[in-house]
Amino acid sequence: MRKISSHLLPLFFLSLTLAVAIHLVNHYTGLQVPDGVLIVLRWIPLVFYFMYAAGKKKLTTWIFVSMLMGVEFGYDVPLVAKELNLVSQIFIHLVKTIIAPLIFATLVTGIAGHANLKQVGRMGWKSLLYFEIVSTIALFIGLAAINISGAGIGVVIPEAMTQGTLPVVQSQTWQQVVLHIFPENIAKSIAEGQVLQIVVFSILFGIAVAMVKEEYRAPMLRFTGSLTAVMFKFTNIIMLFAPFAVFSAIAYSVGHMGLNVLVNLFELLATLYVALLVFMLGVLLPIMLVMKIPIRKFIKAVAEPATIAFATTSSESALPRAMENMEQFGVPRKIVSFVMPTGYSFNLDGTTLYLAMASIFVANMAGIHLSFETQIVMMLTLMLTSKGVAAVPRASLVILLGTAASFGLPTWPIFIILGIDELMDMARTAINVIGNCLATVVVAKWEGEFKEGISNID
Repeated sequence: MRKISSHLLPLFFLSLTLAVAIHLVNHYTGLQVPDGVLIVLRWIPLVFYFMYAAGKKKLTTWIFVSMLMGVEFGYDVPLVAKELNLVSQIFIHLVKTIIAPLIFATLVTGIAGHANLKQVGRMGWKSLLYFEIVSTIALFIGLAAINISGAGIGVVIPEAMTQGTLPVVQSQTWQQVVLHIFPENIAKSIAEGQVLQIVVFSILFGIAVAMVKEEYRAPMLRFTGSLTAVMFKFTNIIMLFAPFAVFSAIAYSVGHMGLNVLVNLFELLATLYVALLVFMLGVLLPIMLVMKIPIRKFIKAVAEPATIAFATTSSESALPRAMENMEQFGVPRKIVSFVMPTGYSFNLDGTTLYLAMASIFVANMAGIHLSFETQIVMMLTLMLTSKGVAAVPRASLVILLGTAASFGLPTWPIFIILGIDELMDMARTAINVIGNCLATVVVAKWEGEFKEGISNID
């Protein structure tokens, strides 16, 4: 099977090159190639790529196949593609079911997992202070990037896509906004998808568990640990549906809006990658220089876990290797075991940067102008609601849906973003892992316990 797969990829590129060449000749010369022939020429490389993906059996490869086939299907059969929105909505609904139990389990385990709260108190406030500063900088880099690029502005939207999609949102006083942070009924918060309320409840619950006797704390920790493991497996099951959701989402988008929508989507994609690069060079690199962290050794230490995260779009899959490498790099185990899991809930640098960009992109695409003051309030909201979605692939879509509803934005552009969410998730997840690895080193340096020069990472 591997030998067959190795031949399929060259056939894909060869047939793709032939199809592009004939399309260019047809477009720029007087040669009239029948539409049926052009369609067949476009589908041949897709078939080769599909067969290649079947041999590889990797979700990431299937996602790319789904994207390409979704574009072609939406372009060739727009009437059918317009009916596929239901599939992507099913996927979004399934993703929503993960959030509440996983936030609860991970936060309670992380907070109550240390028997002596005084022992981790100092590391706790230092970690949270660092997390908040860096993730807030990431938010505003994302905000600046999307305002500079203007991705999404000027898209001509068919009227059928905008009718009935704007949620009715009443204006609220600042007192109501603050009150809304705190849950009055946790079951109601879960049912309504109020992520921040779930986070607040989980933090308080975790503190309470940490304060009770061991005979009461241990069963609860076993339960939350088991719940975390089950929800990770549950996530893996839902991700099997991702290729179908991506195919449907992008086919629906192209069927409704034509290929022009991809120009704006790739503007968003390019803006994200540039903004993440700016974040790495303008924030993470200066931190390493100021803290006198050996940069080459750090890059060597984070290369493998970051690559795993990029390929799988899951921070959780890279966590064991990242913790192991940070210990080898010179960070004590007690710091790694506390800072790394906590960072997976509170230090999602790539995700927060993306959420800032995507929120404004939704408004741009809908033709809604947001004042600077509204954008700042939105960033502050995201700074809170983006916490606690650790290790859940594409859970940021759920946060994005909640933000859109809170600020009176339509939700249909989010389903369009879903078409390239896999490509964006790769980069932001890798940045999440790199940022959390760096956080462990910074806290170790801050505590005076980083042992330089012991790294023996292969």
